[in-house]
Amino acid sequence: MTDAGKASAPADNGARSPKLLDQMRESLRAKHYRSRTEETYCQWVRRYILFHQKRHPADMGEVEINTFLTHLAVKDKVSASTQNQALSAILYLYRHVIGRDVGDLGEVIRARKPKRLPVVMTREEVKAVLDHLNGDKWLMASLLYGSGLRLMECLRLRVQDLDFAGRELLVRDGKGGKDRRTMLPQSLIPALQEHLIHVKKIHDKDLNEGWGRVPLPSALDRKYPKAPWDWRWQWVFPQENRWKNLKTAEEGRHHVHETILQKAVRAAVAKADLTKRISCHTFRHSFATHLLEGGYDIRTIQELMGHRDVSTTMIYTHVLNKGGKGVSSPLDGL
Repeated sequence: MTDAGKASAPADNGARSPKLLDQMRESLRAKHYRSRTEETYCQWVRRYILFHQKRHPADMGEVEINTFLTHLAVKDKVSASTQNQALSAILYLYRHVIGRDVGDLGEVIRARKPKRLPVVMTREEVKAVLDHLNGDKWLMASLLYGSGLRLMECLRLRVQDLDFAGRELLVRDGKGGKDRRTMLPQSLIPALQEHLIHVKKIHDKDLNEGWGRVPLPSALDRKYPKAPWDWRWQWVFPQENRWKNLKTAEEGRHHVHETILQKAVRAAVAKADLTKRISCHTFRHSFATHLLEGGYDIRTIQELMGHRDVSTTMIYTHVLNKGGKGVSSPLDGL
């Protein structure tokens, strides 16, 4: 047997399917997990099975899970978040695919979680990076900073998610499967409206050529069969070229791939001659920090950021114009 996803079950029991990973994928899709989460969870289950010499997970339990997680921390030296991700995948397998609760895991050696503060740009640094971006890359990066969006939240925006009159932006199915509303910067509205005129021309061209269909969340295309072609559901930032299925000859247009903006931001940071480790997510950190500096209360920022716990938002209080913990140095008073 070469495929970990086909770990064999005991010969006397035909109830266990040999295609374990296929079952897991079906379960994850039924619960509307993201495709990335599906792939990540299946990779961890595959590693778990291979680590235990391709034994079927139904024949294993708490001891084997403990051994695998401890190995990740001690031998592979993974981060705490990576170890937690592996645990989540394995627990999902047992609870929702195998149908068995996992008991006490005992003394699992936990990976150490370092206390790191987020990298934050000053307003001048944000402007310097944006000044070295142009076109839709400038527009996307401006939304990351101006609305506090995560990278994929920005790329997955639909036309109807932009409320120009209310100056609001709807984030659909954000982290944790939650929707939220955040601000739409007034200064970006003219550029966004002009951008959408260009996107509408692309969509009209696709429709005239017999395409123009986009995937909808939660199988909404079954309830609204014509919605995938509707202008309101189109991506705000579509790919430059249509994808093609060589088997079916079908064509479509996905949203811009995340690496496009990531590479553009890295190049802009280099041109701005900044030494901080700045990524697309740094714009979101800077959004929250600058709102705190502006005097907005922590609960409002928590809601805009979509944080489940206010303690997550509190980490941005580390740079309120005065250095560490908001305390002025006594040297500055001399």
